[in-house]
Amino acid sequence: MARVPRPAARIILLDSVGRVLLFRFDPDDRPPFWCTPGGALDPGESYAAAARRELREETGIEADPGPEIARRLAEFVTIEGVPVIADERYFLVRLPADVDPAAIDTAGHTELERRVMRSWRWFDRAGLDALDEPWFPDDLPDLIG
Repeated sequence: MARVPRPAARIILLDSVGRVLLFRFDPDDRPPFWCTPGGALDPGESYAAAARRELREETGIEADPGPEIARRLAEFVTIEGVPVIADERYFLVRLPADVDPAAIDTAGHTELERRVMRSWRWFDRAGLDALDEPWFPDDLPDLIG
């Protein structure tokens, strides 16, 4: 099966105590899973610009995307049913202590995101270890330290 290239920016968003934000995806065609904020680049967009845009759209947070800390190539089928090979670049963003982690604003979600991204949660390492659903990237604990 031919796979479509999908450049994507993903954000590892940490709150002031080191917890990471994940969204729970609940698609119709597979079991639920958790994932960092982020998504595909728009045509002509850089990875850093996409990280800034995705962070704003998915969380309501305006912030510098920070440094690119990891790159992954992943093959999967998107929620829309398209087989892709994703070139994912991960950016680290730390929330300042004066930003309330409960103030995530999902008003910028697309119709598809509203349908499949039904909840979000901040996870510490123990919370990730206790989670009985998969999360991506699967080496997330190594990336958050």
